[in-house]
Amino acid sequence: MNNTYRGLVDQTFHFPQEDFDVKDNYLQFNGVDIKKLIDKYGTPFKLTYLPKIGSQVNRAKTYFSNAIKKHKYAGKYNYCYCTKSSHFSFIVEETLKHDVHIETSFAYDIDIIRQLNAKKKINKDRFIICNGYKTKPYTTAITKLIREGFTNVIPVLDNKEEIAEYEKARLKDPIKIGIRIAAEEEPTFDFYTSRLGIRKEDILEFYIDRIKGNKKFELKMLHFFMNKGIKDDIYYWSSLNKVLHLYCQLKKICPELDSINIGGGFPIKHNLGFDYDYQYMANEIVSTIKNVCKKHKVEVPDIFTEFGSFTVGESGAVIYSVLGEKMQNDREMWYMIDSSFITTLPDTWGIGEKFLMLPINKWDNEYQEVHLGGLTCDGHDFYTSEEHINAVFLPKVENKNPPEEGSPAPKNNKEPLYIGFFHTGAYQDQISGYGGIKHCLIPSPKHIIVDINKSGEVEDWLYAKEQTPQSMLKILGYIK
Repeated sequence: MNNTYRGLVDQTFHFPQEDFDVKDNYLQFNGVDIKKLIDKYGTPFKLTYLPKIGSQVNRAKTYFSNAIKKHKYAGKYNYCYCTKSSHFSFIVEETLKHDVHIETSFAYDIDIIRQLNAKKKINKDRFIICNGYKTKPYTTAITKLIREGFTNVIPVLDNKEEIAEYEKARLKDPIKIGIRIAAEEEPTFDFYTSRLGIRKEDILEFYIDRIKGNKKFELKMLHFFMNKGIKDDIYYWSSLNKVLHLYCQLKKICPELDSINIGGGFPIKHNLGFDYDYQYMANEIVSTIKNVCKKHKVEVPDIFTEFGSFTVGESGAVIYSVLGEKMQNDREMWYMIDSSFITTLPDTWGIGEKFLMLPINKWDNEYQEVHLGGLTCDGHDFYTSEEHINAVFLPKVENKNPPEEGSPAPKNNKEPLYIGFFHTGAYQDQISGYGGIKHCLIPSPKHIIVDINKSGEVEDWLYAKEQTPQSMLKILGYIK
């Protein structure tokens, strides 16, 4: 019986996969030798594999291009990157290499747009979709950006009062605006209607009262997004149909309306058994929009998406070492890592998110069920189950039993067990407060960037060193 970790994976999943393989008993991530990075930089560290970002963008563009061609759809597809998923310059600039547009969430995003334009990373005709509940500085920054000559800035109204802020602006041309529909969430969600957007029942009246005939505005976009994401179930398709019927009603009295924005929501792989038919979903979205518009006898809209996690999530990883083992009772084995889940992967703590977790080495060792513990003194700094199973299985740190007769001894039995959490590239640095104070003063790990150079070779560099005690003491006011 094969009771090694490699045997467990082979029996449970199709392996190797496109982005994961094992060579010489060490895990490869998109062809990157993780052990080589461990030897060079030490653990813990965060990793960003830049080529994955362009790969994801082009995948989505291909899905929608195929769907548009299949259904002879007359509208265009526009891919927007949701900056809040990761604001780092190396992330945003990488996405912009692939002809994407930008979705913003707060006033400071506008300063990023201005910096990107100054560096010639973005031109003034890119779409800038401005979402969120807007503060005064945010609306001021939006109108200033329009005044500076950005021709496709579209503030998406989150409430009826927001439009008054733009009415005060003295611009020579009408402001292109959108309206966000307050989505009806699933019955199992914490609330029935999203706090974001305007009630569906109020939108037609609001348009007639405040926008129709107002020379200061052009309604260009209807925006729709559900927290559940884009899923192939009755609730999603029913909600999308309701939005499309509203779009068609508006289109009949608002000829300048020409775009539907379905937000983000394409999922990413969180376990090796992940199965999602992206092309089917793109086909169904395009065909549904076309069919509803045909029924109402209106022109089909251009389609916008705002993919954040899908764009950048699968480019990221966090690598840890197992510092030691603790057997706390007769059946609970703890592996203690050299960092904290709360500070490096806050979604595991805050919303119970599960990421794809695999060992880097010791794939030939026997496996066991374990719990993973972080370094903080918080009782919730742990990781105890995977998305596909209510347990975590990892190789034994050291095989104490001799190998069966004729079998080779496990390789590198004495080195630490290294583990990786993969597809962690979205939101984790933002939520954990990159560069700030961390729980129990656990430092932010070093951050490594990996790319493919013009010669096709893998190259890596250190973007950020591990956080120092001096930097934390300065923030806390102990040193000047």
